[in-house]
Amino acid sequence: MQTFCRRLFAKKPVAPDAGPPKDAALSRSLGRLDLMVIGVAQIIGAGIFVISGVGVKIAGPGIILSFLVAGGACTLAALCYAELASMIPRAGSAYSYAYTIFGELLAWIIGWDLILEYGMGASTVAAGWSFYFQDLLRGFGLSIPLWASGPPLSLPGRIINLPAALVVMGFTVLLVFRTRLNALIAMGIVAVKLLVIAFILLLGAGFVRPHNWLPLMPHGGWSIIQASSLVFFAFLGFDVIAITAEESRHPARDVPFGIIGSLALCSLIYLIVAMVLVGMVPYGEVNPDAPFSTLFRQVGLFWAADVVAVGAMIGITSVLYMLLLAQPRVLFAMARDGLLPRWVAGIHPRYQTPHRMTLLCGIIVALVASLTPVEKLAYMCNIGTLFAFFLVCTGVLVLRFTRPTLPRPFSCPAGKLVSSLGALVSLGLMLSMPASSWWRLGLWLVAGLLIYFLYGWYSKRFTA
Repeated sequence: MQTFCRRLFAKKPVAPDAGPPKDAALSRSLGRLDLMVIGVAQIIGAGIFVISGVGVKIAGPGIILSFLVAGGACTLAALCYAELASMIPRAGSAYSYAYTIFGELLAWIIGWDLILEYGMGASTVAAGWSFYFQDLLRGFGLSIPLWASGPPLSLPGRIINLPAALVVMGFTVLLVFRTRLNALIAMGIVAVKLLVIAFILLLGAGFVRPHNWLPLMPHGGWSIIQASSLVFFAFLGFDVIAITAEESRHPARDVPFGIIGSLALCSLIYLIVAMVLVGMVPYGEVNPDAPFSTLFRQVGLFWAADVVAVGAMIGITSVLYMLLLAQPRVLFAMARDGLLPRWVAGIHPRYQTPHRMTLLCGIIVALVASLTPVEKLAYMCNIGTLFAFFLVCTGVLVLRFTRPTLPRPFSCPAGKLVSSLGALVSLGLMLSMPASSWWRLGLWLVAGLLIYFLYGWYSKRFTA
């Protein structure tokens, strides 16, 4: 019994140099600019191109305030992530931090939660990509069969979202290659994405009518918080930088820069884009599936709608790319620690990437993306993410009291206050979500605990 309890609360050392053995380590090939690009590639995508349209249906023009609330919550969490990433630069992000601060059991819970976050996030992005792809086809007078155009129950006659499944599998295969190669591809995608955002802002600004911003809160103040818990999805991505810390050449210096820099840039972009979104047409006319391309069709600029649809697809692609990169690396870190079978941590002999988990995760994400409505996917991703943020912020607070003298290459300003606020805001946004999101999260975590204890018993880890 004592061995069992010790195993549940066993911790890893905090020291940055207490990393994995060389034969189980990932290739260190990412620089500061690579990390910044990975952050922007992940943050700007389906959250602004797709989820913002659903958020407008909830909050109306108040979506502008919802982006501010969500961005503020992410800023608090990002500062906490930056501190822990500089102290514990290992693959696994919040999972590795929890293992160091709270012990193995809570590390498993948060690792299992991260698998949900990245899996549901990638599925949401793939579904959003499919919507813009189909809108682009319609612009050329083409369409795919109704049965292949969306998940079942979304519209009569739909069976599967086939484009979503195909795009996931295509990029899954590509991600087997070196992470550095993927960072270079992401760099090109980010450049195109930022050009499209600039195009939307410059062209759309001429069609903005300030009276469309009023009333600012047509559905009341609570709708702002509810929409915040949804559009929160638009800010996800800086935590993917923490996932790749073990592949950074100078993690203590460059990972905090990548986290904070990418979030600050994207927050500014989002605020301006949201103002254009609800300023061009009355909020009730915003299409929740492909809002920006249909906006330009509504004002008669069909050529611009096609340009935006292509740009949105490219932008969403980069997010899908990074989420599919992140999920298998969490499983890789868990398997390397013995919480999952060792074959899960297998590294490709040539490319030094976790190829087995990359392929397996891609197949599962493709199935989920093709069969589940986009808004349900987004809520599942968000509640998992907020739970991770809550634990990361709490972890910073705990270390400030229990290990105040530890070296912190990056120290979160007003650490105790920021981490406390970050934990409270994350919990508050979780409480604003639908009850269905909570019970789905609960079922997922119960399933994860069953796997943890059953594998621990099978592998004799609890008696060793």
